Amino acid sequence: MQPSAGPALPHTRTRTVHWISTAAALGAIVAAGALVQPADASPTAARAPKAPVAAPDPRAAHYPLDCAGSPVDVVSSVSGDLDADGRPETVAVVRCQADTGTPPSGVYVLSVPTTPGGAPVIAETLVNPKDQRSITGFRLDGRTVRATVLGYSSPDTPRCCPDLKRSYAWEWRQGRYVALPGPLPNSI
Repeated sequence: MQPSAGPALPHTRTRTVHWISTAAALGAIVAAGALVQPADASPTAARAPKAPVAAPDPRAAHYPLDCAGSPVDVVSSVSGDLDADGRPETVAVVRCQADTGTPPSGVYVLSVPTTPGGAPVIAETLVNPKDQRSITGFRLDGRTVRATVLGYSSPDTPRCCPDLKRSYAWEWRQGRYVALPGPLPNSI
């Protein structure tokens, strides 16, 4: 190494302030790179499927009903993107087919099959048929499922003639479906 030809120049000495300003400049560059993303890098675009997906077919699903040999009857169904993931869901009202009486209904949310050509998957049960309920006024209002749920005040009430009635809405909130019951009849 050769000795310097004279006294050290002031701009050639490194000081703490030089290191701090260099670190701040590098940090700003890294932060700017993290904030700048391609136009299609939004969270919705990342989750949205590349090609349109058909809504699940409610007649192709396998429902957890014990119909004692009778077929399952899909009474009504609606489809839409209920959870805003870019893929449609189908909500189906189903019950066992019966010649007489009113068998209890179930309300199920179906998602797309997990395998190509497979059956739709039951993602959620909104009304369980074991609760002995019937459904009327079933519809989709935006992303909200609405229905009137009919029930029985006692086991002695004939199954043809429900004597309880309440409106319900179901919405997707924070990763799950939430039941929003309407006011009780004769309530203020």
